[in-house]
Amino acid sequence: MFIVPQVRSGFTVRVACLYAALFVMAGIQLPFFPVWLKAKGLDAGDIGLVLAVPMLARVLAIPLATRIADRRDALREAIMVASALSVAGYLLLGLASGATAILVAYAVASLAYAPIMPIAETYTLRGLMARGRAYGPVRLWGSAAFIAGTFLAGFATDAIPARHLIWLIFGGMVLAAFSALMLAPLASGAAPATAPPPPAKSLLRDRAFVAVIAAASLIQSSHAVYYSFSALAWRGEGLGGGAIAALWALGVLAEIVLFALSARLPASVTPRMLLLIGGFGGALRWTVMAFNPPTAALPFLQLLHAASFGTTHLGALSYLARHTPAGQGATAQGYLAISLAAAMAAATAVSGALYERVGAASYAAMALIAVAGGACALILHGAGRQAAA
Repeated sequence: MFIVPQVRSGFTVRVACLYAALFVMAGIQLPFFPVWLKAKGLDAGDIGLVLAVPMLARVLAIPLATRIADRRDALREAIMVASALSVAGYLLLGLASGATAILVAYAVASLAYAPIMPIAETYTLRGLMARGRAYGPVRLWGSAAFIAGTFLAGFATDAIPARHLIWLIFGGMVLAAFSALMLAPLASGAAPATAPPPPAKSLLRDRAFVAVIAAASLIQSSHAVYYSFSALAWRGEGLGGGAIAALWALGVLAEIVLFALSARLPASVTPRMLLLIGGFGGALRWTVMAFNPPTAALPFLQLLHAASFGTTHLGALSYLARHTPAGQGATAQGYLAISLAAAMAAATAVSGALYERVGAASYAAMALIAVAGGACALILHGAGRQAAA
């Protein structure tokens, strides 16, 4: 009942539709894009190379696009342009054949797609703050759509040849581009600053900003073993595909509940506190997972996704929304996106080597990473009273 008022206005409905479209696509692409690559004849080495493309694309495209969007105060227009270019890129990808052509086409699509989410987050936060609305009850529609996209693609793999899965991803991108065209202009209360924004590097001289970015990146990257190997481990223990999908969905559902309730969190729950909860939740979750718990315990551990991922995400975005200087919102989101990508890439590489050697015990390293993230959140206490608010 409390979700409906948050998405009643035209602005929030359209933003919720954008999140839903983007995450439907993500729910299809993350699990099943490698399946399409294999069906197109790529070997494991080629697949690994192609999957690394988005990480490089983020480093190249996000700083440029977010800085332009800030300088021109054109967040909505930047989302529209990037979405349209992404549609063209994924169309090119769908028509490509051969490892080299697919690599080039995916690079084009990734360069166009990479800036969409950080700019969309900035646009959403500015618009919601101007309207006095909460972020979580709007963002939750993305999480719900991710579940829907994953199950949709899962059923589709039984009905269509794997070489056609790319058109489901392309369809999701078309929906996202259409949703971008429907976005409402930002309210006048979010007008651009009269003076030019300060240099982007000034953000990196802010101890509190760096601490938030480091905390969020470490805590989120502590999910690397879970994202990469949980399905393989659970299948090895005899769980079927439906049970594994249900466990993943349960974690996202816990995240949805948190986002729905976030509008009702008391003011005393600060961004710093949310990040600390995320670090503690991650440390607890991965410590238990390191002992290879029985299957009956897995649903309860999956509920901790609301802490390890959800509160970390809310804490980082809440801090950026409250404390980022005028005219640097997209730039700040860009720094966060790049830091998250770099930390996750490093943690994933480490997790692969660890999991091969020690199996489930590799979660212990993830628990330590989560603790390190929580320690970075503690630095906020000494970075100024405002940072802790």
